[in-house]
Amino acid sequence: MSVTVRFAPSPTGFLHIGGARTALFNYLYARHFGGTFRLRIEDTDRARSTAEAVDAILDGLAWLGLDHDGEIVMQSARAPRHVEVARHLLAAGRAYHCYCSPEELAAMRARQKAEGRSMRYDGTWRDRDPGEAPANVPPVIRLKAPQSGETVIRDHVQGEVTVANSQLDDLIILRADGTPTYNFSVVVDDHDMAITHVIRGDDHLNNAFRQTQIYRALDWTVPEFAHVPLIHGADGAKLSKRHGALGVDAYRDMGYLPEALRNYLLRLGWSHGDDEIISSEQAIAWFDIDAVGRGPARFDFAKLDSLNGHYIRLTDDARLAELIVPFLERLLGRPVDAAGRERLSAGMAGLKTRAKTLVELAANARFYVAARPLALDDKANRLVAESGGLLSELSSAMSTADWSAEALEAAVRAYAESHGHKLGALAQPLRAALTGATFSPPVFEVMAVLGRDETLGRIADAVGGTAM
Repeated sequence: MSVTVRFAPSPTGFLHIGGARTALFNYLYARHFGGTFRLRIEDTDRARSTAEAVDAILDGLAWLGLDHDGEIVMQSARAPRHVEVARHLLAAGRAYHCYCSPEELAAMRARQKAEGRSMRYDGTWRDRDPGEAPANVPPVIRLKAPQSGETVIRDHVQGEVTVANSQLDDLIILRADGTPTYNFSVVVDDHDMAITHVIRGDDHLNNAFRQTQIYRALDWTVPEFAHVPLIHGADGAKLSKRHGALGVDAYRDMGYLPEALRNYLLRLGWSHGDDEIISSEQAIAWFDIDAVGRGPARFDFAKLDSLNGHYIRLTDDARLAELIVPFLERLLGRPVDAAGRERLSAGMAGLKTRAKTLVELAANARFYVAARPLALDDKANRLVAESGGLLSELSSAMSTADWSAEALEAAVRAYAESHGHKLGALAQPLRAALTGATFSPPVFEVMAVLGRDETLGRIADAVGGTAM
């Protein structure tokens, strides 16, 4: 059997983190088995669905690298097909018209509640003579669901789950205005898209019973189900915005790499031994839905930060330089020119070892692209003020050196030894003058990246502009 799965978000907001993990699991399952990963936009809620949300979902999937196969299916465009199938069930005697008014349904629920029974449609019109139908009342179409026995779901994650059919009433499949209901549309679309495995959040588990009954009424093959537990916060509570229930775009803006977020989402509920760092290629080779745990996964920003830092260290310097440019341009309020980009790339090896996010990396790299005269923080200003004469002498000593980190270190070391200074006593004020702070990558590396003219110019600016 060729595997076909789908991701089917509703375009009522951004691609949230739980939806991103569902998409990832479907994508990996399809790629692992050489199958097909389809995308369906469930936009039948016209009041809440927006084009902006569709664009945000597509953008989020593209950023994560989750490329779908085939054309995007817009559920709203398939409404005529949904109506056609509902009419087929009606003609086959497996569905029926129901003429109950909202007032009659409310009275039915009130009686059931007063009698301590579960509130469900009681089948008033199930076997009633259509000739008794009231005039000028548009009916709904209800499925003739089985009234005895059980509906069983053999779920790849949840195991075997059973519900008594007596607990499920006759589901509306077509509303009085002719629009299909959610569960019915999903079944028709999944069948027509040849979906073999439905992988989704376990908040849809109850829908699976309804949908299974629709499949059977249509004599269609029921797909295999895998209902994945939802993501909780680190404290075990339901995921909220304070835990990380944000759109994928927010993680991009916070400076996370797509490969790091994919790796992190993969490990939220799925495991492969003790492996934590899992490449995309390994994920495709190893992933199987049966390895997803039954318990809710816990979202932990500290773990995501650690993982992101690992991927930053692995990332090509030139790519990182380009990735942080937008963050730097927001910090600076101006474009980063070609010379600045070259410096960022050249200095990236010394910058990326400590950063956990691209935002942090950009902040640490800002001094490479800052305009002269450089703003010094208070500690840097004091260091330069205390060492102004020394810095001027150092500047003269370095001006004739070959401009490499090794040659510059040798020149400063020679000066220190000849004047009875420790190297650190010279390196710190140099760092302060060149970066505006008291921490940075190795100072001789910084000088090599900045170049002769910029380095000497910054030292002159600092010595001439510090508050004494």
